[in-house]
Amino acid sequence: MDSTIIVALISMAGTIIGSMIGVMKSNDKTLYRIEQLEKKVEAHNNLVERMTIVEQEEKSNEQRIQRLECEKYD
Repeated sequence: MDSTIIVALISMAGTIIGSMIGVMKSNDKTLYRIEQLEKKVEAHNNLVERMTIVEQEEKSNEQRIQRLECEKYD
């Protein structure tokens, strides 16, 4: 084979390998970012659930206070 063909094949192999490594690294970084976002979303959802419970307790406490005030003034 001609030396230019061999050089071209080696260059092509290097380009393909370099591109594949770049894609794999980019994919790893994307997966890492997705995992971090999932953790943040989970923390946010936990906060929403806790706030729902707090709001329910607040309504219950408000009703109890109103009942006690009515008993006090009756």
